[in-house]
Amino acid sequence: MNPASAPTPPDPMTLSTKLAYGAGDLGPAITANVLAFFLLFFFTSVAGLNAGLAGSILLIGKVWDAINDPIIGMLSDRTHSAKWGRRYPWMLWGAIPFGLTYFLQWIVPNFGGNASSNQWGLFWYYVIVGILFNSFYTMVNLPYTALTPELTQDYNERTSLNSFRFAFSIGGSIFSLILAQVIFQTVADPQQQYLWLGAICALLSTIPLYWCVFGTRARSRRMAQSIAPIESSESLPYKEQLRIAFSNRPFLYVIGIYLCSWLGVQITAAILPYFVVNWLGLSSGTFTLVALAVQGTALLMLFVWSAVSARLGKKAVYAMGMVLWIIAQAGLFFLRPDQSALMYPLAVMAGVGVSTAYLIPWSMIPDVIELDELNTGQRREGVFYGFMVLLQKIGLAIGLFVIGQTLNLAGFVESSASQPNPVQPESAMLAIRLAIGPLPTVALIVGLILAYFYPITREVHAEILLKLSERKRQAQAEG
Repeated sequence: MNPASAPTPPDPMTLSTKLAYGAGDLGPAITANVLAFFLLFFFTSVAGLNAGLAGSILLIGKVWDAINDPIIGMLSDRTHSAKWGRRYPWMLWGAIPFGLTYFLQWIVPNFGGNASSNQWGLFWYYVIVGILFNSFYTMVNLPYTALTPELTQDYNERTSLNSFRFAFSIGGSIFSLILAQVIFQTVADPQQQYLWLGAICALLSTIPLYWCVFGTRARSRRMAQSIAPIESSESLPYKEQLRIAFSNRPFLYVIGIYLCSWLGVQITAAILPYFVVNWLGLSSGTFTLVALAVQGTALLMLFVWSAVSARLGKKAVYAMGMVLWIIAQAGLFFLRPDQSALMYPLAVMAGVGVSTAYLIPWSMIPDVIELDELNTGQRREGVFYGFMVLLQKIGLAIGLFVIGQTLNLAGFVESSASQPNPVQPESAMLAIRLAIGPLPTVALIVGLILAYFYPITREVHAEILLKLSERKRQAQAEG
C-alpha cells in the first residue's frame, strides 16, 4: 500500500465524547447484569416458580427478540430525522419505558387460587412483562451499539472506544452487585429486596442514556458526511439484507465468537448463585462478592487488553484471555465445599478472560461492516449490530433456559412458604457442578477455534479503508 494514497484519518475523538459514548451502555449493563445473576434465582427462590417454567419464560422472551432485534436494526438504518439522525430518536423515546418495564419484572403478584393456577398466573405475567422489557431494551441498546462505526473509522480507536464502553458496562455491573449486596444486608424480606433493587436500577439505567445522546451527537454529525454511502441505492428487502449479511464470511466468524463467549458468561452467571449457596453451602450474599471479583478484574483488564491488542492484534488477545478463563472454569468444577477460599482467585482468573469476551468481538464488528460497504456500496450498521444484540440476548436466554431445564430434570426443589431453603438431592448438586464447569468450557473452546480462523487482520482492514477512500475520490471526481 502506498502511504501517500492512504486515507487521511479524522480528528481523534475527545475524552468527553468517549465518556458520553461509554455512558450509553451503563443502563443496559446494569439491567442485563442483574437479570443474568439474579432473575432465575429470583423466579425459583423468591417468586416460587418451578425451575422449568422459569427457564421457559426467558426463552419465550428471546424468541420474540429473534423477530424484534433485526427489524429494529433495519428500521434504525432507515430512520431519517433532520435533528437527531438515524439512531438517536430510538434512544430518546425508548429510555423511560425501558426503565419502567425493567422494574415490573421484580414484582411478585398474587393470583390466588390453588398452587397450580398461581404458578401459571406468575408464568404469564413474567412472559408479558419480559417481552415488553426486551422490546424497549432493543429500542435503546441496538441503535446505541450501531453508533461505533459512525463515530470513528480508525482500527485502533475503535478498540479504545469500546474500552470506554465496557468500562462503563462492567463498572455498572460492579455497581449493581454492590447495590444488591447493600440491599440484601439492609432489607430482610426477600421480595422487598428485589423490589428495591429493581426500582433503583431502573432509575439509574435511564438517565445515562440521555448523557450519551447529547454528548455524542455533535461528533456523529461531523462524521456523517465522511462515512455516508457513496452509491445511492434503493432500500433492500429484509430477506435480501439478511442474505447479504450472512454471506459475509468474517461476520459469521464474529457472531460465532461472540455467541460462544456470551454463552460462557451467561451460563456461569446464572448458575453461580446455586453453586455458592447449594454446593458450597455459603450465604446468599457471598455470590455477589464472587461476581464482584470477576467483574472488577474484567474492568481493570479492559485497558490492559486494549494496549496489548494495539501491539499484538485482536486475535492474540482473545486467545490469551480464553485460555485463562477455561482453566478457571475447570477449577470451579473440582472445587469442594471445604475449599471455598479458592473460589476468589479462580474468579479473578476468570475475570481476566471475561474482559476479552466483552472487548474483542465488539471491536471486530465495525471492520466487518466496512467490508460489507466495500462489497455492496451501502452501510447497514443496524442490520449487523441487530444480530449482535440478538445473539447477546440469545446467549442469555439459552444459558438461563438450559440451566432451568437442567435443574428441573435433576430434581431441584424450588422454595415455598413451608420450605424457604429446601435440601437439594445429589442429582441437582451434580447438575450445578456440570453447569459451572464443563458446559461453559465447551462453548469457550469453540469460540477460541473460530477466533483462530477470523480473516480480518490490521493489514486487511487498512486495505479495505484504502479501497473505500479511493472509491469515494473517484465518485467525487466523476461528479
